[in-house]
Amino acid sequence: MLSVELHSHSALSHDGRDPVDMLLEQAAAVGLDALAVTDHDELDASLEAADRADDYGLVGIPGMEITSAAGHVLAFGIAEPISAGLDYDETLDRIHEQGGLAVVPHPFQKSRHGVAPHITDEQLASADAIEVYNSRLLTGRSNRQAESFAVNRGLPMTAGSDAHIAEMVGQAVTEVGADERSVASILEAIRDGRTSVVGKRTPWYISFRQAAGGAKRRIGRRVTDFL
Repeated sequence: MLSVELHSHSALSHDGRDPVDMLLEQAAAVGLDALAVTDHDELDASLEAADRADDYGLVGIPGMEITSAAGHVLAFGIAEPISAGLDYDETLDRIHEQGGLAVVPHPFQKSRHGVAPHITDEQLASADAIEVYNSRLLTGRSNRQAESFAVNRGLPMTAGSDAHIAEMVGQAVTEVGADERSVASILEAIRDGRTSVVGKRTPWYISFRQAAGGAKRRIGRRVTDFL
């Protein structure tokens, strides 16, 4: 089994803080086998991390967190960025056109752009996998809803730290029964449901700090753009 971090953000995300080398260092330090950097509507840092991952003894999985019209969708194994604002079904189609894997993160958390309130159950079930453990969901209720949905529908399940600072990489990982240490093998195993989830909740004060820091960086960037 490979330990894989499938949800992390670099400084390229509007609410991320750290460069990719710090995310890679943390992933290696906590004993992970693979890392996906999934910035909001950006792919460049993830491609950089994927190129450099081998230097840290890791498999680097290209990915991004796309803001569809319905909410967030994770795309893995893609080479070109996918535009924000597309409807949910088209977003999944664009991911699949590149041979990628579409995973829905925190689907039942409306306050964090979960898609479930805006699409049908059938649409949600058309994703390749559901993130059933997100370490930044403070009460755990939305995680339980996601897990129940995935189990009832027979969908593959993943976990993710949703780390916006390097220290939180590895809080929640997906154990993947891949046949080999490669991007293709990892994504194939997730698609086949050869996964289990392991994680612990991000402490509330760190979640608050991440959110506050992200808001501060967003304001700073808007001021810079205005000037």
